[in-house]
Amino acid sequence: MKKFGSRLIMVLLLSGSIYWVSKSISENNICANSITCINNLSVQIDNDTDGIFEGQKIIPPKIDLAQDNVKPKVLGAEIPAGPKHIYVDLTTQTLSAYQGENLVMKTFVSTGRWGKTPTGEFAIWVKLRATRMAGGQGADYYNLPNVPYVMFFSNNEVPASKGFSLHGAYWHNNFGYTMSHGCVNMRIIDAEALYNWADPVTTSNTTHATKDNPGTTVTIYGEPYISKLPASDLRLLILINRSTDNLNYVYTQT
Repeated sequence: MKKFGSRLIMVLLLSGSIYWVSKSISENNICANSITCINNLSVQIDNDTDGIFEGQKIIPPKIDLAQDNVKPKVLGAEIPAGPKHIYVDLTTQTLSAYQGENLVMKTFVSTGRWGKTPTGEFAIWVKLRATRMAGGQGADYYNLPNVPYVMFFSNNEVPASKGFSLHGAYWHNNFGYTMSHGCVNMRIIDAEALYNWADPVTTSNTTHATKDNPGTTVTIYGEPYISKLPASDLRLLILINRSTDNLNYVYTQT
């Protein structure tokens, strides 16, 4: 397993108070998205509906499936072929993608804050161009249409029905800090690049892994630091050591 440097996190409030983040996290995670996991895990495009997150109205990006016919950039298309492997480091909140021994992407992500992101070795079992994700209750309720570039992963201990995935997120911009209900949130541009690179090779708006088109391995490890502060306070100054985090893509145009 390839690991990257750990980091120290400290939150400095505008008032001058300092809070060290806590390692505690909710273990009561039944499903990454408690409402939509009960219904289904399928493609759903809703271009005329608003979303809700943290009690705020969120305008989702419109999705035009016709634009997907344009041939995308492909990660690592001109480097040697090799097994694909995605690593998610919960401690540094980073994702790294390898093709053989070659790093093709490294970027910040946001993992579980209100629910735990599972650790272990998984495989992507289905890719969805976009879907709706909803869950929580009361002040924690969220309902987010057009979640883009979704890559659901599972293993024998964390079944597909749990609904954990890598996906794009448009409702926050706090990548590098925990912000999810258990999924791995990514910037949309990063999620798109990973989606187009990761297996199973995309064949439609819903692509299931098969014996002949297996899913990429996803390894999640580390221990996240979960701030006790409300999500709104993440707008405040956050001091962090990122000296070992040189985020990059290896892009080639095909």
